[in-house]
Amino acid sequence: MKFRSLRQIGFTDYAPISSFFPSSAVAMGAQKKGSSRVTEDAEELARNPLQAILLADSFTTKFRPITLERPKVLLPLVNVPMIDYTLAWLESAGVEEVFIFCCAHSRQVMDYLESSGWHKQPNFTVAMIESNNSISAGDALRLIYERNVIHGDFVLVSGDTVSNMSLTHAVKEHKERRKKDNNAVMTMVIKKSKPSPVIHQSRLGTDELFMAIDPDTKQLLCYEERGEHPRGAISLENSLLADNPSISLHNDKQDCYIDICSQEVLSLFTDNFDYQHLRRHFVKGLLVDDIMGYKIFTHEIHSSYAARIDNYRSYDTISKDIIQRWTYPFVPDVRFSANCTTKLEREGMYKAPEIQQSRSAHIGPFTVIGKGTRIGDDSRITHSVIGEGCTIGSNVSIVGSYIWNNVTIEDGCELRHAIVCDGVIIKAAATLEPGVVLSFKVVIGREFVVPAYSKVSLFQQPTAQDSDEELEYADSSSGAIDPLVLIYQGSYMHLINSFLLAEQLGPGGAGFIWSACDGGCEEEWRHSVAPIPTDQLAKALLAIEEDSEIVKVSDSALTPSGELEPGSDDDDSDNMDDSNVDTVDFEKEAEATFLRAAQDNIAVDDLILEMNSLRLSYNKSAGDCTGALFYPMMKLALESPHNTAVELQKNVASVVSKWHKLFEVLAKEVDDQIELIMKFEEMCLESTKEFAPIFSQILYLLYEREIIGEEAILRWDDERKDADESDRVFVKQSEKFIQWLREADEEED
Repeated sequence: MKFRSLRQIGFTDYAPISSFFPSSAVAMGAQKKGSSRVTEDAEELARNPLQAILLADSFTTKFRPITLERPKVLLPLVNVPMIDYTLAWLESAGVEEVFIFCCAHSRQVMDYLESSGWHKQPNFTVAMIESNNSISAGDALRLIYERNVIHGDFVLVSGDTVSNMSLTHAVKEHKERRKKDNNAVMTMVIKKSKPSPVIHQSRLGTDELFMAIDPDTKQLLCYEERGEHPRGAISLENSLLADNPSISLHNDKQDCYIDICSQEVLSLFTDNFDYQHLRRHFVKGLLVDDIMGYKIFTHEIHSSYAARIDNYRSYDTISKDIIQRWTYPFVPDVRFSANCTTKLEREGMYKAPEIQQSRSAHIGPFTVIGKGTRIGDDSRITHSVIGEGCTIGSNVSIVGSYIWNNVTIEDGCELRHAIVCDGVIIKAAATLEPGVVLSFKVVIGREFVVPAYSKVSLFQQPTAQDSDEELEYADSSSGAIDPLVLIYQGSYMHLINSFLLAEQLGPGGAGFIWSACDGGCEEEWRHSVAPIPTDQLAKALLAIEEDSEIVKVSDSALTPSGELEPGSDDDDSDNMDDSNVDTVDFEKEAEATFLRAAQDNIAVDDLILEMNSLRLSYNKSAGDCTGALFYPMMKLALESPHNTAVELQKNVASVVSKWHKLFEVLAKEVDDQIELIMKFEEMCLESTKEFAPIFSQILYLLYEREIIGEEAILRWDDERKDADESDRVFVKQSEKFIQWLREADEEED
């Protein structure tokens, strides 16, 4: 299939962004129109074109059993191989030469790149470097150094990276630092991302990350993952504090795993064979080495997108971000690789050509349907991705799941938050509970229930762990069946295993259910595509409340911004600014959390737990949560279709009916309820004036649903008695209702 590069089409034949998407996402899309090129001196650029090293091996086992048969970079992400997102971004960002290193399943990667047409792009060269015995990123970089193909500064990424950031500023900063200091060997791209204080991981499912950064120079001084410090406490060397008059400590940064490197990085790996892992060995090794004096700096991005697919949870998160267009122009309805362009419809639905959908079938919001898929009567699919050539029977329910190509799902099946690989057959009335992963060509028997977080494969689970934890693929000593033998040997192998396969997965089933990994069930739910279970969140919250030994830092040593300044005095104005910034960030994150819950149809109890963890991380009260959540709830009603005030009032009644329990729990105090009324007044006067004519009707609705109590309404009325007329607009509008409350109160007395 022939396709055009991003530069050839100039981003001009893209479909417009639908108005229902967030404004910041639209802005991001606008920023990306027209490929950006790194602005450098013409002679230097001609001498050293911008190069990149793309690691097509993750050197981990996190995507097993899937990666026993297919390399991770070729796994579909919203129906496009992961590596295509990385290559399309590098090409659009001005990289001219990419060296792709692959080891496991290298033949599959090479065949795909040859057939996809990436090697035919003008001004964009893609070359393969193959190895059969590298077991780490360190080995890969040492081999690349031996090939002598890198001739200047280069971009280092993995083939599971999704981004739309411009490299211009990051490369420019790196080069300018190098001119002043030859020891500045790396610039690491980071982005703000506040982790959950309850489960201590980011929305990508990665461990909470602690960084110490010089706020003036942006030099990285410390890099520690919480997983290496279970109690959550890290210690800084006295020399670090002595040598750096000002240090900012952060636990709200996400490592994007995009590095701008000098040539010395490759030679450092060659000189130090202990360097295997990029972060755990190389970065931390340079930070503690005070002899050579090499330095690493950071470049923080704000409006752009950058993330790496590290585990199943980040696979789910990044898929949703793509569907919601945060990664524009790398979205389903824009052709940026050999992908089949889909049509964007209302509520974030994408449909490819040649789909056969029953009239009674329902396709919900934020769902992608691939080419040639057939959907039967009364089936419901929402917040999911369906691949090409799938057959979905009648009365099937699919929620929050990822169905790859040529999958058959028979009548009456139920799938919730699962991954189903190519060629899988799910027989009638079977159920996949949350977190299930079905590898290639597995068969689930009729009416069989696959337990939550199960991984099922035609491979038997290795009987012993691989000798190196970084190894992505199983070798002959690991106990895994050779995929060629299992898949292609024919009926004889199936006859040998038929009894065991059927016994595990129901009548007519084929596959092996793998047992939990070494980390047990906790690791499964932490890194799953399924929402975090309510009971796990509840346990984590209870542990926080009971733990009185949480590390506390003295106020005199640590400012609210996280900046350590030995001997400095408190600055009230700075603290005030930091508090205001935190409030804005909290409100934005609360709004995003609520909208995500509404889109994903998350249970109210789960949202309450998530909001409690969010307010703890920002040190906010339940009342702060109430105000932050009320706005997106009312906005949801406003954005629903309506032509009259009566229809708008019905929309409000609908959303309040669904989410009233959230506010009952968070707005228990009378003062919080008064704050909510005042927040509503402010909205009616400024951002959502459409509600102003029906203020009193909505106030009564909030009272009826027990979100706002009688005492709060009467006290609000009392507080407004001496106010200016302009501040009593809504009190006057609600006079009859308030009078009714007072008379009812007197009758009770």
